[in-house]
Amino acid sequence: MTKLIILDRDGVINEDSPDFIKSPEEWRPLPGSVEAIAQLSARGYKIVVATNQSGIARGLYDQGMLEKIHAKMLATVNAAGGSIDHIFYCPHGPQDTCDCRKPLPGLFQQIAQFYAISLTGVQAVGDSWRDIQAAQAAGCQPVLVLTGNGKKTQQQHAQALVDVPCFEDLAHFAHSLI
Repeated sequence: MTKLIILDRDGVINEDSPDFIKSPEEWRPLPGSVEAIAQLSARGYKIVVATNQSGIARGLYDQGMLEKIHAKMLATVNAAGGSIDHIFYCPHGPQDTCDCRKPLPGLFQQIAQFYAISLTGVQAVGDSWRDIQAAQAAGCQPVLVLTGNGKKTQQQHAQALVDVPCFEDLAHFAHSLI
């Protein structure tokens, strides 16, 4: 069985911004997140990122800029001894009709198809309610971190999150698996 972990990007791996992450300079890792990915990689986990990137549809940055942002993320993770196996993203906006924008499970279905596996029980770490909903819809085990929008998500959806494991941050999640 493939040891796969799916991570949201903004608010889980790096700082989130209400103004979007529009350049490599604006991409800043959260404390301990890069090291957490390195630890999970060292234990044989394949790390995959599933992220909404509506800034493309909104005209805030283009696909080329997103690739530069992701190149910085990958280089930062690699320099710490970690690895992100693949990045799946939705470039659409909230008004677009697509099945890949979380809370819909399309990105997760792409991951299942790419790796030719069932995502049943695969842990999917996010900080927002839409991350949790998409993970559940895909049959994953959602995990909430309290970084990014996590505290707000926890407060607003406490009842619905009763069976969802919750961690202070990605480092605490990784530590729980190691």
